Amino acid sequence: MTLLNRREVVACLLNPRDDLLVIAGLGAPAWDITAAGDHALNFPMWGGMGGAITTGLGLALAQPLKRVLVVTGDGELLMGLNSLATVGVSQPKNLAIVVLDNEVYGETGKQKTHTGFGVDLMSVASACGFANSSIITSDSELITLKKNVDGSGLMFAQVKVDPQPDELVLPPRDGALLKNRFREALLGDQCHLSN
Repeated sequence: MTLLNRREVVACLLNPRDDLLVIAGLGAPAWDITAAGDHALNFPMWGGMGGAITTGLGLALAQPLKRVLVVTGDGELLMGLNSLATVGVSQPKNLAIVVLDNEVYGETGKQKTHTGFGVDLMSVASACGFANSSIITSDSELITLKKNVDGSGLMFAQVKVDPQPDELVLPPRDGALLKNRFREALLGDQCHLSN
C-alpha cells in the first residue's frame, strides 16, 4: 500500500479553499492546516483531543449553508469513535471528515493505534450511516477526494499517510484569538450583535 505525505494531502485539500470552514484535530492535523496557510477560518483544537468531529458537527448544524471540513488523525478519532454515530444520525449535508491515518499516536511516541492492528475506520463510518466513505491510498484518488470535500453531501475519508513527522508549523496558541478571529471571519459584523 502506498503511504501518502500528510502535508501534501492537506495542501491539496485546502488549495484553493474559498470559504471552507476547517476544524483540525489536536497535533499534526493542526500543524498541517497551518502549513497550508494560516487562515481566519481555521480552528485548530489545541488541547482538545477527541473533540474535532463533534466540533465540526456542531458548526455544520449551526451553519448549514457553509461547507465544513474536519481534518483529524486516527488516534484522535479513536478517542471519540461514538462521534461518527452521532454524525451518521444527524446527516449534515455540509460536513466532510478526513482522517489522516498514520496508524500511530504521533505526538506521544509513535505507539500503534487500533488501525495499525486492522481496525477499518471507513467501514465503521459506513456502518454509522455515511453513504460516501472511502479509503484513500494514492495521489490519483486525491483528485476525487478534493471534489468530494469541495462538493456537497456528508462524506468520510480515511487517508493512509506516512507516519514520518514533518517540520512543525504551529498555529497561534491563544484560544481567545483563534475563537474571535474565526467568529469574525464567519459572521462579520453579526458577531458583535450577540456580545
